[in-house]
Amino acid sequence: MAKNREPEMPSINIMGPGTVVKGEISVNGDFRVDGTLIGNIHCKGKMVVGQTGRIEGEIICQSADFSGDVTATVKVTELLTLKETARYSGDITTGKLAIEPGAKFSGTCKMEIPAPAPEMSNQ
Repeated sequence: MAKNREPEMPSINIMGPGTVVKGEISVNGDFRVDGTLIGNIHCKGKMVVGQTGRIEGEIICQSADFSGDVTATVKVTELLTLKETARYSGDITTGKLAIEPGAKFSGTCKMEIPAPAPEMSNQ
C-alpha cells in the first residue's frame, strides 16, 4: 500500500540584522534578508531584502522586493520591485519591474520571463 504524503509546505525564512552568510542558499519558500549574504540564492518564493540587508552574488526567485543594498545578477520570474531605499547594481532579467522614486539602479534589464534554473543540490 502506498503512503499518503502530506504536501510540502513552503517555508518562510529570515536572516536577521548582523548575520553574515557566505555560500549557496536554496529556499523552498520565501526568504527575507536583513543581514549580509555573499553568495548565490535560489528561492522558490518571494525574496525580500530589507533596508539593512545586503546581498552580493546571484539571486534566482519567483518575485522580489529590494529595500537594501544589492550587487547581483538577478533573475525574477514575476515582479521585481526596487523600493525607494534600494541601491541595486547588476543585471536583471524579469517579467515585470517596478522602480519607486528614490531607488538607485545601475545596470541592465531584460523584460522577459527568465528560463528556469537547474535545481540546486543539497550537498
